[in-house]
Amino acid sequence: MMGDGLVAIRPPSRGLPRPAVPNLRDMDRERLGQWLAQRVPGPSFRATQIFEWLHRHRAASLEDMSNVSRADRAALAERAGLERLAVDLVQRASDGTRKLRLRTPDGHAIESVLIPNEGRGLTQCVSSMVGCSLTCRFCATATLGFTRNLATWEIVDQVYQAQDLLEREAQQSGERFTPRITNLVFMGMGEPLHNYQQVRRALAILTDERGAAIAGRRITVSSAGLVPAIRRFGREGLHQEVGLAISLNASDDRTRDQVMPINTRWPIAELLAAVRELPPNRRRQVTFEYVLLAGVNDSPQDARRLGDLLGDLGGMLNVIPFNPHPGAPFDRPTPARVQQFVQQCRRRDLPVHVRTPRGDDIAAACGQLALEDRR
Repeated sequence: MMGDGLVAIRPPSRGLPRPAVPNLRDMDRERLGQWLAQRVPGPSFRATQIFEWLHRHRAASLEDMSNVSRADRAALAERAGLERLAVDLVQRASDGTRKLRLRTPDGHAIESVLIPNEGRGLTQCVSSMVGCSLTCRFCATATLGFTRNLATWEIVDQVYQAQDLLEREAQQSGERFTPRITNLVFMGMGEPLHNYQQVRRALAILTDERGAAIAGRRITVSSAGLVPAIRRFGREGLHQEVGLAISLNASDDRTRDQVMPINTRWPIAELLAAVRELPPNRRRQVTFEYVLLAGVNDSPQDARRLGDLLGDLGGMLNVIPFNPHPGAPFDRPTPARVQQFVQQCRRRDLPVHVRTPRGDDIAAACGQLALEDRR
């Protein structure tokens, strides 16, 4: 327990819901084939047919699956469901960012964000929990507590609801082509690696070539420093499939303990040791995220220490000027202070990218997701 009442990791207030029948969208293609073989036996190719309807065509009902026999559709209707998230609210920021407030079948709200890319397509920020199990003090989501993990289908359906929204908007405006979601970042509500099994299965579904077919190289999973899960991420090969971002946010343990209480469990040296143990990834380097907090972690000394900490890791440093939210005990540094910090980092040979706030006028920027209604 931290002196100010924060804990490193919170338990959920409830477990995953247990529906009367399984949701077909909750299964990857292999698991779907096994389930069908046990409950609705038929030809082996049928699993791929149904998987494509669910994840490539985003079928709204079993009746939409026109090349699946009527008898099979009736059998499936008795044994499984296709429930989806409900869309409560869509907000649009001045820069084109959209925030979706979605509701789970048991009544909980989560948020997901669509960010226009500078080139083509959009990046979607995906949530993995209702609330968050961690207590990072710069993050609005931490103020919500931790209700429960999201099921695999609830993670996947955030992407499908967003793509459905884009299709509706394109039809209403008479656009010839519908914009596509080309990049995913698991940086929304929750610590993705603390919901490891559901996130891993969601990644398998979203990258499947017979489904949404989003390239793994365009997906990034962010972690605040859950060291055992980071090691598992490398050991089980996920590091070779998708990118990893580490939310660092301090250059010394004393500061990080206060900003991110998870550091009291796994301090910086142990966290970076786990990163060094990851197998080399020829396509992607680890990204380090650094939320810049005025007077807390933005000094020239912090920049120099970062150079010492990260110099041999070869990853990109993403500097994120703090995005304010009600009750936060921090301020955003001035633009001059941000620039000074970046220049100090570059003098230490760190590759640095400054992330421009996107959607902050609708509380959709990094660290602001707290279910505020700003219609």
